[in-house]
Amino acid sequence: MELFSMDGCLFLLRWIHFLVGITWIGVLYYFNFIQTPFFATADAPVRSAMIRGLVPNALWWFRWGAMFTFLSGWTIVLAKLHLGGVSAQAGYLTLILTGGLMGTFMWANVWFVIWPAQQVVIASAEQVAGGGEAIPEAAARGQRAGLASRTNTLFSFPMLFFMGSASHFQGLLSASPGYGLYWLLALVVIVAVEINALIGPGLATQKPLGSVSGTIHAGLALTLVLYIIASTTL
Repeated sequence: MELFSMDGCLFLLRWIHFLVGITWIGVLYYFNFIQTPFFATADAPVRSAMIRGLVPNALWWFRWGAMFTFLSGWTIVLAKLHLGGVSAQAGYLTLILTGGLMGTFMWANVWFVIWPAQQVVIASAEQVAGGGEAIPEAAARGQRAGLASRTNTLFSFPMLFFMGSASHFQGLLSASPGYGLYWLLALVVIVAVEINALIGPGLATQKPLGSVSGTIHAGLALTLVLYIIASTTL
């Protein structure tokens, strides 16, 4: 394979997609599985030092990992559409776009919910460390960012399942798949989860996303629900 042929370029795009995607999801799991539980028991000075020192650096890798995963993923999809059309790849595109839709919501949560909220939290910690007052809305913004981050963790389970299934689980599709019914049901479920992230109650009262184990179980449950929808309609 010539590296700079069309196949070679698609391979390089996929490789970049894997690299930046691993970076993004790795930091996401660090925040939710390691940092947040630690913050729940850490002393206030320790939390403040980490929020002002470690968190901004981690958020840089987090948000740019999300951005380049989003851009490289949709570039691959558009390239495949250009090369093969929709009808010839309907099954592949249905599965990959299911993962891509959840990935897009995750990217939007990072850039338009989590990052803006964390900027307020970091600024508040800086003010307090300098002898000033905390920003009044910082706690609520932190709760909203936490719920969006847990939702992204939940989404990551079915997102990765459907991304992998597009190339390795084509047997999921029947001879006459019902694409319309599939998308109707899948969209209802996925959009409902995203709406909950945007307008649901604070993370402290949110179940099952209020704990690491609850988030993992919810992610596995969402994967199973979407798999059942796919296996009965496609």
